[in-house]
Amino acid sequence: MPPQCFPVHSIPVPELPDINAYLSALEPRIIGQPLVRVRIVGAFLLRTAEPAVTDVEGKVVRELRRIGKRIAIGLDGDLWLVLHLMIAGRLHWRAPGAKLGGRQNLAALDFPGGSLVLTEAGSKRRASLYVVRGEDGLHSLDPGGLEIFTSTLDSFRDALTFENRTLKRALTDPRIISGIGNAYSDEILHAARLSPIAHAHKLRNEEWERLYAATRSTLQTWIDRLQKEAATAFPEKVTAFRKEMAVHGRYGQPCPTCGAKIQRIRYADNETNYCAVCQTGGRVLADRSLSRLLGSDWPRTLDELEALKRR
Repeated sequence: MPPQCFPVHSIPVPELPDINAYLSALEPRIIGQPLVRVRIVGAFLLRTAEPAVTDVEGKVVRELRRIGKRIAIGLDGDLWLVLHLMIAGRLHWRAPGAKLGGRQNLAALDFPGGSLVLTEAGSKRRASLYVVRGEDGLHSLDPGGLEIFTSTLDSFRDALTFENRTLKRALTDPRIISGIGNAYSDEILHAARLSPIAHAHKLRNEEWERLYAATRSTLQTWIDRLQKEAATAFPEKVTAFRKEMAVHGRYGQPCPTCGAKIQRIRYADNETNYCAVCQTGGRVLADRSLSRLLGSDWPRTLDELEALKRR
């Protein structure tokens, strides 16, 4: 497969920087505005019956939050609409009352100034919409992962060593760290100069310091970049395959640090990209046994990964 050409199953889940960009773009458009109408054409999108989705119509938007990789829209009456875009769901800002023709259009939230339209590519319908009431309702949808920007080094280390996992799995488990997925975990591990299959329990103190710093700096860099873009135009084409990335989606291309070709490990319906020189002491990991090793540390599907919650 040529570089930068990706199969359908490699469409990335929007992660923390992407969700923050959506929230940044939505804030000036819908805060203080009444939600005039909710139109749903995707049969499986709405996952709750009480409160009714019609209960939010006419209510004014008061707050926006990120819950893991979910977008929460808070309205009068302590009601919340919570969107989980999953793998192929995307948001678009269109003219008021935008038509929902075509199989990819699943729903629209109509406001006086425009319609927030949810689309989902592919044949599988994974995106979801919940209507909940109050903080308890929001908590029921929170996977429970640590928020990296309010964490300390010690709490970060405690979270990643809660189970004996590879770093790749620990960073992307929504019960462990909030908002990180396949793309940004690749970038974080490259910045930290750590192997994706290293086990968290075996890291030395200085490696923990590198990983903690790399996680915060990588995410902050992309939050800043994407929010700057969202300030000029609504983020219509959210993707984790960006030319500015160091390793993710860049198999076979030169590492920006050392020039060696980026390698990959394929497993389940996913893959990990890394630089052998920068991260694994020159060892190429993409053989069958190591693919099985990483695969055994990973849920069988991305759906299963996204469904994980702290018990």
